[in-house]
Amino acid sequence: MIEVELRVNGTAHRVELDPRVSLLDALREQLGLTGTKKGCNQGACGACTVLVDGDRIAACLALAVQYGGREITTIEGVAHPLQRAFVRTDGLQCGYCTPGQICSALGMLAEADAGMPSAVTEHLAEPRVTLSSAEVRERMSGNLCRCGAYNGITDAIREVAGARPGVSS
Repeated sequence: MIEVELRVNGTAHRVELDPRVSLLDALREQLGLTGTKKGCNQGACGACTVLVDGDRIAACLALAVQYGGREITTIEGVAHPLQRAFVRTDGLQCGYCTPGQICSALGMLAEADAGMPSAVTEHLAEPRVTLSSAEVRERMSGNLCRCGAYNGITDAIREVAGARPGVSS
């Protein structure tokens, strides 16, 4: 067992962990933060997406001990207009994937703000990324929704992106 300090949603937690425990399992089982969901447990569905220092990661593939001292944000620590936009645009149905979708979308918006291109970015040298529907779908392709709420998810992200300076939709 190893003692690790996990900073989650602005609060430091000292936990004793087996070094093989995933960040997902530590969040859910040690800290009781069950908003982050376990889907495939293989990094293929995105249900477990959280933010670490603002970057999105699949928590099921990350060892918790690697993230000591870093700022981890789970859905429980998110208060963002994107959440209301998901409701307004019908970007959720059963809700299982929604925490991962929202955390991923926040990370994706930060990537777009930084001018990071995707596989469908038309002009790679442009400092400003236009978040078209195709661009959002490509950037969110690591997050699956069994209910098929992709149109609402895309609309919610584009709505919020359009309201932000520096990123156009």
